[in-house]
Amino acid sequence: MNSKIITNGILKAIAILLGVALFLFFLYKIQSVIVYIIIAAILSLIARPVIRFLKNKLKFPNTLAVIITMLFMVGGIIGVSGMFIPLIVKQGESLSLLQVDQLESNFQHVFNQLTEYFDAKGIDLLSELKSVDVFSQFKMIPNLLNSFIGTLGSLSIGLFSVLFISFFFMKDSFLLKNAVMTLIPNKTEGRFSSSLEKINDLLSRYFIGLIVQITILFILYTIILFVFGISNAIVIAFLCALLNLIPYIGPLIGMAIMLILSMTSNIGQDFQTVILPTSLWILFWYFMAQMVDNFASQPIIFSKTTKSHPLEIFLIIIIGGLLFGIVGMITAVPLYTALKVILKEFLADNKIVKSLTKNM
Repeated sequence: MNSKIITNGILKAIAILLGVALFLFFLYKIQSVIVYIIIAAILSLIARPVIRFLKNKLKFPNTLAVIITMLFMVGGIIGVSGMFIPLIVKQGESLSLLQVDQLESNFQHVFNQLTEYFDAKGIDLLSELKSVDVFSQFKMIPNLLNSFIGTLGSLSIGLFSVLFISFFFMKDSFLLKNAVMTLIPNKTEGRFSSSLEKINDLLSRYFIGLIVQITILFILYTIILFVFGISNAIVIAFLCALLNLIPYIGPLIGMAIMLILSMTSNIGQDFQTVILPTSLWILFWYFMAQMVDNFASQPIIFSKTTKSHPLEIFLIIIIGGLLFGIVGMITAVPLYTALKVILKEFLADNKIVKSLTKNM
C-alpha cells in the first residue's frame, strides 16, 4: 500500500512538473502575443484620462469616445512615422547612425585628431590607445540602432494587433480586470477589485508622466543640437530621449551617442577650434538638460503618480536592475507601485506597509 501511495505521489509530481513545463513552453511560443497584450494594456491606461474626459465632460457615448481616442493615437503614430521614416530613408546614405563603416571611419578620423591635439600639448596619455581595437566594441551601438530600426519596419502586423486589442481594452475597461479576477479567490474579489482600480489610476498617470518627461527631453535635446548646427538633430534627439526610458544607464548611452555624432558631424573642420569646443558645449548642455530632468521632471512624475519617495524609487530601480537587468530597471517602478497598492489593501495594519504606503 505504501509503495502504491509513493508511486502515485511520484507520478503526480511528474505530471505537475510536465504540466508546468508545457505551460512555460506555451508561454514561450506565444510571447509575441503576450507582448501585444502588455503594450495594448499600457496604451489603454494612457488613453484612459482622454476617454473619461470625452465621456464625462463632453458627454460622448463610450464607443464614440474610444474611436476618437484611437484616431488620435493612430494619427500620432502616423505623424511620428511621417516625420522620422522619410528623413531616415532620404539621408540613409549619409546618416552615421545607419552606416557602421562610415561611422567607424569618421570616429577614427576624430580619434586621430584627438590624439594629435593631446600630443601637441605634451600629453602622451592617448598614444597608447592607438593600437587598441575599440571599433569592434563601438559597432554595438549602431548595430543595435540598425536592429531597432529594422524591427520597426516589420511591425505592421504587430501594430495592427496592438491597436485591435487596445480598442477592446478601451471599449470595455473591465475586460482585462475581469480576466484577472477569474484567477482570484471569491473571498478576496472585492478587495482585489478595489486594488486593481487604484493601480489602473496610478499607472495611467505614471505612463502619461513618462510621455511628458520624454517630450520635454526631446525638445531640449533638439534645441541644443539645432543651436550647434548638428545634422539630423531631430532623429538624434528622439533616439536619445527614448533612451531615458532606461533609468540611469539610458542617459549615459544617449550622452555617448550625442557626443560621438556631434563630433563626426563636423568632420573636416579644425579639431581644436571647432570640433572639440562644440562637442564640449553640447556635452555641457546635455548635462544641464539631464539636471532639469533629474531634479524637476522625474521628482514631479514620481511624487504625483507613484506616491513614493525619490530615494525609495532609486533603490527599487537598482534592485530591479540587479535581479533582472535592463528589463527589471524599466519595469521596477510600475510593478512596485502595483505591489504597494495590493499590500495596502490586504496588510493595512502592518507597520512596514503603513510606512511605505502612508502617502497613498
